[in-house]
Amino acid sequence: MTAALPGAPAPPETRARRIAAAVLTLALGALGGWLATLVHLPLPWMIGAMVATTIASLSGIRLFVYRWVRGPNVAVLGVMLGSSFTPAVAARFGDWIATIAGLAVYVALVTAILYWYFRRFGHFDRVTAFFAASPGGLNEMVIVGRELGGDDRLIALVHGARILMVVMTIPVGFMLFLDYSPAARPPMGGGLFEISPREALILGGCALAGAFGARAIGFPAAFVTGPMFLSAFAHLVGWSEARPPEILIAVAQVVIGSGVGARFSGVKLYTIARVLLLSLGSTAVMVSLTAVFALVLRRAADTGIEAVVLAYAPGGLAEMSLVALALAIDSAFVASHHVLRIVMIVIVAPALFRRVVLRPPRPPAP
Repeated sequence: MTAALPGAPAPPETRARRIAAAVLTLALGALGGWLATLVHLPLPWMIGAMVATTIASLSGIRLFVYRWVRGPNVAVLGVMLGSSFTPAVAARFGDWIATIAGLAVYVALVTAILYWYFRRFGHFDRVTAFFAASPGGLNEMVIVGRELGGDDRLIALVHGARILMVVMTIPVGFMLFLDYSPAARPPMGGGLFEISPREALILGGCALAGAFGARAIGFPAAFVTGPMFLSAFAHLVGWSEARPPEILIAVAQVVIGSGVGARFSGVKLYTIARVLLLSLGSTAVMVSLTAVFALVLRRAADTGIEAVVLAYAPGGLAEMSLVALALAIDSAFVASHHVLRIVMIVIVAPALFRRVVLRPPRPPAP
């Protein structure tokens, strides 16, 4: 049998198998996401897709996601993040100077401690340790960490376990002490046909211009940060009040989660169990520091200590905002701090990583 020349088109059988693997991957991811919504998991489409495709990969099934499918869906998530910056939220920023400054300190402290933790006890490489330690969103840390050369499988496992643990423990604490009763998950976006053509053009323009513009100037994680910046600008100046339709956000999470799970082929179950145990320790560190910062900043905030706990808790934006809404706690305060935390990490973390973590060692003194 003649081998294919380097750079030559793949034989039809190989191309057909790749297409079949890609279709199967997204189908399994969508099924896992749907099942996760039935049991009310946090970030159900992302985590459900990741779990389903990870199990399939570990079972020996060949899975695959095309890069050209992944890119546009990453941009959708960037637009969604930017849409959280509304004029009403921005008008209150002046009252939150102390807690926003404290949030920056919290992020830096958590990242430094957990970077050492994952390097020392997990033996992660520097990129993977840094983005596993950074308390950003699951989607964002997987995307940015992968683009900078980290192991997105380990990063996803660490952050996915962290979100699950926090979402399961914080509401229980409020149930025990504040008579909290869980409510239904609010939609992350509107209906597909509820958005006006003008709003759709604006958000679509933010996604396209942001992604390719950021890539052209060499911005890190261009397909998420570029759309996020343009979407934030469009919402702050009042050009748009819409979010991407919920179905597009769900599809984006399925694609990203499926892509992560598809990379677990050949990974041993021992490795997964070890990472989950490491995640338990890192989550305990984060929650402990959240309590400390809430106690210190409770008087500086223009809201109660409960809102500060939720604003600093290392859970997901949607999940912590849901608890705030159900308890009639300042949800704008909580959501804005989570968005700012994600923005701080997505924008600052890559530059900080290159400057501090990848800094070449100083030559020895003569």
